[in-house]
Amino acid sequence: MPEAETLFISDLHLSPEQPQVVDAFIDFILDRAPDAEALYILGDLFDAWLGDDNDTAPYPMIRDTLAALSQQGTALFIQHGNRDFLLGETFCKQCGAGLIGEEHMIDLYGHRTLLMHGDTLCTDDIAYQQARQQLRNPAFIADFLAKSLDERKVITAEYRKMSGEATSLLAGDIMDVNQKAVIDVMQKHGVNRLIHGHTHRQAIHHFEIDAEDAERIVLGEWHADQGMLLSATPGGLSEERL
Repeated sequence: MPEAETLFISDLHLSPEQPQVVDAFIDFILDRAPDAEALYILGDLFDAWLGDDNDTAPYPMIRDTLAALSQQGTALFIQHGNRDFLLGETFCKQCGAGLIGEEHMIDLYGHRTLLMHGDTLCTDDIAYQQARQQLRNPAFIADFLAKSLDERKVITAEYRKMSGEATSLLAGDIMDVNQKAVIDVMQKHGVNRLIHGHTHRQAIHHFEIDAEDAERIVLGEWHADQGMLLSATPGGLSEERL
């Protein structure tokens, strides 16, 4: 019998403008993911998400491929990222996925593990944290989603143009996490392992919390020529490039 396995990915930034990344993701879902008992997508599956009613290509194909994966028996979990925080229960229901919170605890083969997207750990980026608070306001979200899809597209394009977000989220420009914020959230949940994405700084960091060994695993972003996943089995963790 094959060894149990859980997969973690993040920061794919799927969009119509990046068809090669979409194709790589579809191949991964069809060929690699069915071997796992669970798949966790830790934020920024999409480069921008304007609402669950957006049926612009390639979103329906992505949704249907994820639905087929969950129907085959792989448990699917999705976490909000900073780019797709408007992803809702409707999309997740259509995919057969569970929408998990921004600080999500799991028992990973006997090891308590905290899962996050990671943007809330970048506390040194004060401007971003302030903008995040405004964008996540329920009143703002309700007002935005009440507009037509065409209106939402125009507003999003204007916002990115004004804020420079289209270029500010390149790998070298995203601020890294604040170590105190990391330790604080890990102590809050009583864990010594954290898995997250967002910063695009793929690495495994070892440190101590209260004189005990701890680790922070950062998932890598996907490109047209390469994807990255983290595989967890009862025997341990391993990084895999696609």
